[in-house]
Amino acid sequence: MQALTPLSPRICNIFVYCYTSPLWKKDGSSTQNKNDGAHGAAAIQRRHSPFLQASVESCAQLFSPALGMKKYLHDLLKRRDLLLYLVTSGLKAQYRNSFLGYAWWLLDPLLGVAIYYFVVVYVFHRGGGDYGMFLAIGLIVWRWLNATASTASRSIVAQSNIIKQIYLPKLIFPFGAVLTQLINFGFGLLVIALFAIFFRFTPGPTALWLPYITLMQLCFFTLIATTLSYVSVFVRDIEEVVGHILRVWFFGSPVIWPEELLGEKNHWIIALNPMAHFLTAYRKVLLYQAPPDVWTLLGIGVLSALGVAYMTYYFSQHEHKIIKAL
Repeated sequence: MQALTPLSPRICNIFVYCYTSPLWKKDGSSTQNKNDGAHGAAAIQRRHSPFLQASVESCAQLFSPALGMKKYLHDLLKRRDLLLYLVTSGLKAQYRNSFLGYAWWLLDPLLGVAIYYFVVVYVFHRGGGDYGMFLAIGLIVWRWLNATASTASRSIVAQSNIIKQIYLPKLIFPFGAVLTQLINFGFGLLVIALFAIFFRFTPGPTALWLPYITLMQLCFFTLIATTLSYVSVFVRDIEEVVGHILRVWFFGSPVIWPEELLGEKNHWIIALNPMAHFLTAYRKVLLYQAPPDVWTLLGIGVLSALGVAYMTYYFSQHEHKIIKAL
């Protein structure tokens, strides 16, 4: 971005020169400067300031962010190989030194659901006939949010040694965290399938809505990841704060309890909770064989995508602050 800013006034100088070339010729200036756009524009600025000077500065301010954003997106696309490396290394590093290895990709969510099911059903004697599937869907979906937020909040700080040595678009690190946890969520869906087999439950054709729901949720999680990754560079204890926020969010969302418990009076809590809409959507298509609330999910997805676009622009303009803070 800093390399592009000095070029923008020069581009604008040439533009102003071309636009005002009749005045240039009419004043009888020498033709040797005719092809020198920068010199000619400078001469015109001296004779027609402050109007032309203001025009040049306005043009520079207009084009500099756009050029910086374009270059930033180009750099992101050039680093596709790095993104792939971040995803694969992130998956391998999770259980690399464990005894059971990559079997934990399935065992971790499976044991998590099994423990909650045992406590709620056999200890507190709660839950109905389909509570096993209800609980499995809720915990697997929530696990995706919890893992994405925790890994994204330290995604840039953890790579500080590399960032200090070479230039890399910093946004690629939270993107890598999001995609890594998306793949982990795929293994979580296998756990839901195992529970469906155990409880002898057969999903209907409404399960075809899964890609749509996942895409909207991916947009929402990407916005969370990009925001947390940037803030955590300047507020290092944000990871601990996020942990407590997620804990409150977990018990305030219908993950292990049905939303009917709130009643109509407190239903606004569900309406303002994006995760509640995603949890309800997954349970509708997988458990109750009903279509999801398409427009609500689309609204969350579109607003999240706009937020991600803004964060991309913000990263392109303020990445130099990240390097200083690291």
